Amino acid sequence: MDAVVQHPFARVPIPAPKPQPAPQRKPSREEAEAAVRTLIAWAGDDPAREGLLDTPKRVVKAYEELFSGYGMSASEALERVFEEVQGYDDMVVLRDIPYFSHCEHHMVPFYGKAHVAYYPSNGVVGLSKIARVLDVFAKRLQTQEALTAQIVEAIDDNLKPRGVAVMIEGEHMCMSMRGIHKQGVSTVTTQFTGVFRDDPAEQVRFITLARGGVPAPR
Repeated sequence: MDAVVQHPFARVPIPAPKPQPAPQRKPSREEAEAAVRTLIAWAGDDPAREGLLDTPKRVVKAYEELFSGYGMSASEALERVFEEVQGYDDMVVLRDIPYFSHCEHHMVPFYGKAHVAYYPSNGVVGLSKIARVLDVFAKRLQTQEALTAQIVEAIDDNLKPRGVAVMIEGEHMCMSMRGIHKQGVSTVTTQFTGVFRDDPAEQVRFITLARGGVPAPR
Protein backbone atom coordinates (compact mmCIF):
# COMPACT_ATOMS: atom_id res chain seq x y z
CA MET A 1 0.00 0.00 0.00
CA ASP A 2 1.46 3.32 -1.05
CA ALA A 3 2.35 5.73 1.78
CA VAL A 4 0.47 9.04 1.84
CA VAL A 5 2.91 11.89 1.29
CA GLN A 6 1.75 15.26 2.59
CA HIS A 7 2.69 18.30 0.53
CA PRO A 8 5.24 20.37 2.48
CA PHE A 9 3.14 23.52 2.06
CA ALA A 10 -0.15 21.90 2.99
CA ARG A 11 -2.03 23.65 5.75
CA VAL A 12 -1.94 21.93 9.11
CA PRO A 13 -5.08 22.63 11.13
CA ILE A 14 -4.32 24.59 14.29
CA PRO A 15 -6.55 23.71 17.20
CA ALA A 16 -8.62 26.57 18.53
CA PRO A 17 -7.48 27.90 21.90
CA LYS A 18 -9.40 26.58 24.85
CA PRO A 19 -11.88 29.10 26.20
CA GLN A 20 -10.79 30.62 29.50
CA PRO A 21 -13.17 30.15 32.41
CA ALA A 22 -15.12 33.26 33.28
CA PRO A 23 -14.10 35.00 36.50
CA GLN A 24 -16.01 33.59 39.42
CA ARG A 25 -18.63 35.97 40.75
CA LYS A 26 -18.47 36.57 44.47
CA PRO A 27 -21.84 35.78 46.03
CA SER A 28 -23.67 38.65 47.66
CA ARG A 29 -24.05 38.94 51.43
CA GLU A 30 -27.71 37.98 51.05
CA GLU A 31 -26.76 34.83 49.13
CA ALA A 32 -24.18 33.94 51.78
CA GLU A 33 -26.74 34.37 54.56
CA ALA A 34 -29.21 32.22 52.64
CA ALA A 35 -26.57 29.50 52.37
CA VAL A 36 -26.11 29.55 56.15
CA ARG A 37 -29.87 29.17 56.63
CA THR A 38 -29.78 26.19 54.28
CA LEU A 39 -27.01 24.55 56.30
CA ILE A 40 -28.89 25.14 59.55
CA ALA A 41 -31.98 23.47 58.08
CA TRP A 42 -29.87 20.62 56.65
CA ALA A 43 -28.32 20.06 60.10
CA GLY A 44 -31.84 19.53 61.44
CA ASP A 45 -32.70 22.82 63.13
CA ASP A 46 -35.14 25.58 62.29
CA PRO A 47 -33.40 28.72 60.95
CA ALA A 48 -36.58 30.68 61.76
CA ARG A 49 -36.54 30.00 65.50
CA GLU A 50 -35.64 32.91 67.77
CA GLY A 51 -32.15 31.80 68.74
CA LEU A 52 -31.11 31.30 65.12
CA LEU A 53 -32.77 34.27 63.43
CA ASP A 54 -29.62 36.41 63.40
CA THR A 55 -27.16 33.51 63.11
CA PRO A 56 -26.71 33.82 59.32
CA LYS A 57 -25.71 37.48 59.69
CA ARG A 58 -23.31 36.64 62.50
CA VAL A 59 -21.74 33.79 60.57
CA VAL A 60 -21.18 35.92 57.47
CA LYS A 61 -19.67 38.70 59.59
CA ALA A 62 -17.42 36.19 61.33
CA TYR A 63 -16.33 34.75 57.96
CA GLU A 64 -15.27 38.23 56.85
CA GLU A 65 -12.76 38.23 59.72
CA LEU A 66 -11.80 34.55 59.69
CA PHE A 67 -11.03 34.61 55.96
CA SER A 68 -9.78 38.19 55.66
CA GLY A 69 -6.48 36.88 54.32
CA TYR A 70 -7.96 36.74 50.83
CA GLY A 71 -8.03 40.53 50.83
CA MET A 72 -4.52 40.94 52.24
CA SER A 73 -1.14 41.03 50.51
CA ALA A 74 2.11 39.59 51.85
CA SER A 75 4.07 41.80 49.46
CA GLU A 76 2.50 44.93 50.93
CA ALA A 77 3.27 43.75 54.45
CA LEU A 78 6.95 43.28 53.56
CA GLU A 79 7.48 46.28 51.29
CA ARG A 80 9.22 48.52 53.86
CA VAL A 81 12.78 47.37 54.59
CA PHE A 82 15.08 49.00 57.15
CA GLU A 83 18.65 48.98 55.86
CA GLU A 84 20.30 50.68 58.85
CA VAL A 85 20.98 47.72 61.12
CA GLN A 86 24.50 48.68 62.26
CA GLY A 87 26.05 45.76 60.41
CA TYR A 88 23.77 43.09 61.94
CA ASP A 89 23.84 40.02 59.70
CA ASP A 90 22.86 37.15 62.01
CA MET A 91 19.60 35.27 62.26
CA VAL A 92 16.35 37.09 63.07
CA VAL A 93 13.91 34.76 64.84
CA LEU A 94 10.28 35.19 65.81
CA ARG A 95 9.01 32.30 67.85
CA ASP A 96 5.66 31.29 69.31
CA ILE A 97 3.55 33.41 66.96
CA PRO A 98 -0.04 32.25 67.55
CA TYR A 99 -2.33 31.62 64.60
CA PHE A 100 -5.78 30.28 63.78
CA SER A 101 -6.70 28.85 60.41
CA HIS A 102 -9.30 26.59 58.79
CA CYS A 103 -8.73 23.23 57.15
CA GLU A 104 -9.72 23.40 53.50
CA HIS A 105 -10.99 19.80 53.58
CA HIS A 106 -13.58 20.11 56.36
CA MET A 107 -13.64 23.88 57.05
CA VAL A 108 -12.99 23.35 60.75
CA PRO A 109 -10.24 25.16 62.66
CA PHE A 110 -6.64 24.26 63.21
CA TYR A 111 -4.42 26.41 65.36
CA GLY A 112 -1.05 26.58 67.04
CA LYS A 113 2.22 28.49 66.89
CA ALA A 114 4.61 29.44 64.11
CA HIS A 115 8.35 30.04 64.36
CA VAL A 116 9.97 32.09 61.60
CA ALA A 117 13.60 33.02 60.99
CA TYR A 118 15.60 34.63 58.21
CA TYR A 119 19.15 35.78 57.56
CA PRO A 120 19.02 39.43 56.41
CA SER A 121 20.58 40.35 53.12
CA ASN A 122 19.61 43.93 52.27
CA GLY A 123 17.94 44.86 55.54
CA VAL A 124 15.22 43.82 57.96
CA VAL A 125 11.48 44.40 58.27
CA GLY A 126 9.45 45.37 61.31
CA LEU A 127 8.83 42.36 63.52
CA SER A 128 5.06 42.77 63.32
CA LYS A 129 5.26 42.39 59.54
CA ILE A 130 6.37 38.77 59.81
CA ALA A 131 3.39 38.06 62.06
CA ARG A 132 1.18 39.84 59.53
CA VAL A 133 2.45 37.57 56.74
CA LEU A 134 1.40 34.60 58.85
CA ASP A 135 -2.10 36.09 59.12
CA VAL A 136 -2.29 36.78 55.38
CA PHE A 137 -2.10 33.06 54.67
CA ALA A 138 -3.58 31.61 57.87
CA LYS A 139 -6.83 33.53 57.39
CA ARG A 140 -7.70 31.47 54.34
CA LEU A 141 -8.83 27.91 53.72
CA GLN A 142 -5.57 26.06 54.22
CA THR A 143 -3.50 23.00 54.82
CA GLN A 144 -0.64 23.30 57.28
CA GLU A 145 1.84 22.18 54.64
CA ALA A 146 0.74 24.87 52.19
CA LEU A 147 0.70 27.50 54.95
CA THR A 148 4.34 26.70 55.76
CA ALA A 149 5.44 26.89 52.13
CA GLN A 150 3.55 30.13 51.43
CA ILE A 151 5.18 31.96 54.34
CA VAL A 152 8.63 30.85 53.21
CA GLU A 153 7.96 31.85 49.61
CA ALA A 154 6.62 35.29 50.57
CA ILE A 155 9.65 36.15 52.72
CA ASP A 156 12.07 34.69 50.18
CA ASP A 157 10.55 36.57 47.23
CA ASN A 158 10.16 39.94 48.93
CA LEU A 159 13.22 40.23 51.18
CA LYS A 160 15.74 38.17 49.17
CA PRO A 161 17.38 36.97 52.39
CA ARG A 162 20.27 34.54 52.61
CA GLY A 163 17.90 31.97 54.02
CA VAL A 164 14.44 31.44 55.49
CA ALA A 165 13.30 28.89 58.06
CA VAL A 166 9.70 28.23 59.11
CA MET A 167 8.37 25.70 61.59
CA ILE A 168 4.65 25.46 62.31
CA GLU A 169 2.99 23.46 65.06
CA GLY A 170 -0.72 22.85 64.82
CA GLU A 171 -3.61 20.97 66.35
CA HIS A 172 -6.32 20.10 63.85
CA MET A 173 -9.94 19.98 64.93
CA CYS A 174 -10.77 17.80 61.93
CA MET A 175 -8.76 15.11 63.72
CA SER A 176 -9.77 15.81 67.32
CA MET A 177 -13.51 16.67 67.13
CA ARG A 178 -14.50 14.35 64.25
CA GLY A 179 -13.21 11.30 62.40
CA ILE A 180 -10.60 9.55 64.51
CA HIS A 181 -11.29 11.74 67.61
CA LYS A 182 -7.68 12.00 68.78
CA GLN A 183 -7.13 15.06 70.95
CA GLY A 184 -3.79 16.70 71.70
CA VAL A 185 -1.98 15.51 68.59
CA SER A 186 0.48 18.13 67.35
CA THR A 187 1.45 18.32 63.69
CA VAL A 188 4.83 19.89 62.89
CA THR A 189 5.87 21.13 59.46
CA THR A 190 9.15 22.77 58.45
CA GLN A 191 10.65 24.30 55.34
CA PHE A 192 14.06 25.85 54.70
CA THR A 193 15.77 27.86 52.00
CA GLY A 194 19.28 29.22 51.47
CA VAL A 195 21.75 28.72 54.33
CA PHE A 196 19.16 26.85 56.38
CA ARG A 197 18.58 24.35 53.61
CA ASP A 198 22.28 23.95 52.83
CA ASP A 199 23.65 23.73 56.39
CA PRO A 200 22.03 21.23 58.77
CA ALA A 201 23.75 22.98 61.68
CA GLU A 202 21.72 26.11 60.92
CA GLN A 203 18.53 24.06 60.98
CA VAL A 204 19.48 22.71 64.41
CA ARG A 205 20.30 26.23 65.63
CA PHE A 206 16.94 27.53 64.43
CA ILE A 207 14.93 24.66 65.93
CA THR A 208 16.81 25.01 69.24
CA LEU A 209 15.99 28.73 69.36
CA ALA A 210 12.38 28.08 68.36
CA ARG A 211 12.03 25.57 71.19
CA GLY A 212 13.38 28.11 73.68
CA GLY A 213 16.78 26.51 74.12
CA VAL A 214 20.27 27.96 73.89
CA PRO A 215 22.14 26.86 70.75
CA ALA A 216 25.75 25.80 70.89
CA PRO A 217 28.30 28.51 70.03
CA ARG A 218 28.99 28.84 66.31
